[in-house]
Amino acid sequence: MLKTRVITAVVLLAILLPILCLNSFPAFAVVVTVFFGAAIWECFRLFNPETQSGHIIAAVWTLAFAAALLTDRMNPSFWAALSLALWIARFAPSLKFGLPPLGSSSNTLLSLVYCFAVVGCFASIVVLFSYSPLYLLSVMAIVWIADIGAYFAGKAFGKRKLAPSISPGKSWEGAIGGGIAVLVIAGATVLSGDDAFANTFAVRVQHAFGWPALIAILVLMSAASVVGDLFESQLKRRAGMKDSSNLLPGHGGVLDRIDALIPVLPLAALIGSRL
Repeated sequence: MLKTRVITAVVLLAILLPILCLNSFPAFAVVVTVFFGAAIWECFRLFNPETQSGHIIAAVWTLAFAAALLTDRMNPSFWAALSLALWIARFAPSLKFGLPPLGSSSNTLLSLVYCFAVVGCFASIVVLFSYSPLYLLSVMAIVWIADIGAYFAGKAFGKRKLAPSISPGKSWEGAIGGGIAVLVIAGATVLSGDDAFANTFAVRVQHAFGWPALIAILVLMSAASVVGDLFESQLKRRAGMKDSSNLLPGHGGVLDRIDALIPVLPLAALIGSRL
């Protein structure tokens, strides 16, 4: 399993790093569109495990996404704002109130709504990349640091379960530890004064709004990453699936890799538009 995970990671890095380093938007757009299509397909699988037409639906969504991207009619701010509104009004509350039964009309509607949130995530990826590849990576790094910090803090101190019926392995101590890790590392990049970090999310937010705003935003983003992770865990538990798919051998599916990013990237995109 470890060997498979490493091989998949190396292949992905071999594809993504040259695109990021060369700052090639056409190549980036192709990769984003492919991953978007995979994410939409997995989304319909999680909401409708018995569906036989998920690939057709995903193809239609992907063509629409590609057309909007190529014609510069994406309107990322609209999709980011819509995505955040959906997380606040529907997805986050579901962690307390639950999901509709599989096969119900409410479930079909929710699957469509979640696809809108996925569009918001990928539209935000595009706009964050347009600022710079480093800026996009710095936003993603906040989520990765929160996840890694939560894992180690949970292992060391975890006692109180965060959402035992959804993800028994997660704890309040882990979530708090992940948030602290984000604050420490982001704060260190700001205080370093190194020009290499000048175009990163944390540095730009601190310079524009000050320390209190940066701390509040980082805490909010860390919390949003946990909500995104838990929501997909809830979908998988309901569908009886361990992973959203097997598209990334050893890693599961695309949604398994971006679940925590789906609510965070639109938030970062909206904040970035004010910098």
